[in-house]
Amino acid sequence: MTEAELREAAAQGLSTPVSLAGWMRIALRAAGLIALLLVFVPLHYLYRVVSYGSPFPMLFLRFAARVCGARVETHGTHLKRDVFFVANHVSWLDILALAGASGTAFVAKAELADAPVVGWLASLNRTVFVKREHRMGVAEQINALKEALVDNWSVTVFPEGTTTDGQSLLPFKTSMLSVLEPPPPGVLVQPVIIDYGPVAEWIGWIGQEGGVNNAKRVLSRKGTFRLRLFFLEPFSPEEFKGRKAIGQESRRRIEEALVDILGKPLRPFAHTVAPVRYEPKNESAD
Repeated sequence: MTEAELREAAAQGLSTPVSLAGWMRIALRAAGLIALLLVFVPLHYLYRVVSYGSPFPMLFLRFAARVCGARVETHGTHLKRDVFFVANHVSWLDILALAGASGTAFVAKAELADAPVVGWLASLNRTVFVKREHRMGVAEQINALKEALVDNWSVTVFPEGTTTDGQSLLPFKTSMLSVLEPPPPGVLVQPVIIDYGPVAEWIGWIGQEGGVNNAKRVLSRKGTFRLRLFFLEPFSPEEFKGRKAIGQESRRRIEEALVDILGKPLRPFAHTVAPVRYEPKNESAD
């Protein structure tokens, strides 16, 4: 199968084959992650005995992203505290890269929590897992975000509500931005772009693909790839009335900068995402 055929099969929810060399790469990367765990987890818990705010989850996730093949580059200056990052979303690797670069906590889709190893890695960095169809849990999730901000964490949300292919940008769902109604004192919003360049469509976790299959595809991939994080200019949420206006401004800035980065217009996302009520437009309807 060609790479394009493998991507399409994965998006349809089929289990895609892994070559012998691919399994060897998975084994080597798994061994690398285990080695990192053996070093950083004991250091993390030892540090917590004497102090709060351990730096070791951030360091672990930074090196974990590298073991998985990502060579992370940061552009712009990220705020370190009192900041609400709003980012586009392509892969579970987004969490490793962003947390490794900034130490941020996250809101991520609940499916990620069930992904082997990856879910546990995400939970190390105080990820709030969101069940997109569970509306009754929104208040609880917002309270968890408020606690993170009170503890001087930076917090990241992926308001598309799902992962895409790096070439698209879905409408923003703003329920998690309710934490900014009203904004906590001194907290700024900083839009972030995650760009995987030419490998974005291979890395992207889209369609009906399961977390295990996506992890296999990513970890079996030969070589490394560049993952760029663009931290855009922050703005005060107090300048905008309500979460929808804050979300709209964040999306406008991300879309504008992403078009410049890709050097071409964004394309419509081709997959139905029922939990966020997204349906691709039928271009042939005209």
